[in-house]
Amino acid sequence: MLPIDAAAHSSRWRRRHPVDKAALGLGLTALAVSLPPWPGAALVLVAALAVLLGPAGVTPRHLWRAYRVPLGFCVTGAATLLVQVGGPRGLVALDPGGPVRAGELLLRTSAASLGVLLFAFTTPMSDLLPRLVRAGVPAPVVDVALVTYRMSFLLLDAVRRIREAQAARLGHTTRAAAWRSLAGLGATAFVRAFDRAARLQTGLAGRGYDGTLRVLVPEARVSARFVALSVLLLAVLTILTFALERPLS
Repeated sequence: MLPIDAAAHSSRWRRRHPVDKAALGLGLTALAVSLPPWPGAALVLVAALAVLLGPAGVTPRHLWRAYRVPLGFCVTGAATLLVQVGGPRGLVALDPGGPVRAGELLLRTSAASLGVLLFAFTTPMSDLLPRLVRAGVPAPVVDVALVTYRMSFLLLDAVRRIREAQAARLGHTTRAAAWRSLAGLGATAFVRAFDRAARLQTGLAGRGYDGTLRVLVPEARVSARFVALSVLLLAVLTILTFALERPLS
């Protein structure tokens, strides 16, 4: 199990309905995208961090491990706005307005990522996906997502075991050995994935699979109080943004 999935299953908000957490997490993401980057996205970023590290109970270590990858994409995307290609300044030159646009983009994307992580850190996929059928998503689509979610963990576990076996046999001692081990890892993981898929299909057929995977969904009710507080927080952030709005320079 990935760290973010383990954190979601042990979250303080695990028993809350996904709608409650979507109203807060995805609402913060929507504000980060729609409000002016300064101070809107900055306020959303601070609020998301405060909720993640406070009421949601996410540890700084787990948050950083999950956040560093999307943050790297945010920084990479913002860095491209610092330069311009072509024009009177030459083939590649620094863009005079690049730092402002890069800062705005970085604020938006990093704040939006934290909003999504807030939802991910508090909502296991096993609680979310079965409820999508009630929301109108076709059952076969949800079934494919459930199977893919399950198979991804099996495949990651197989890759880990293969790498451990290769390391125990000195498969990473030299660069040439490492490349051979990498090729063997890819081939073995590919074969094992198909083997597990075939066994899964056989098992489902033996249990009378009729096109729908039926799973138990934990009972939970939408909390009007939680949703109301989330909407209030979003409204406060919106009001503060327009009250404090200044150009980023």
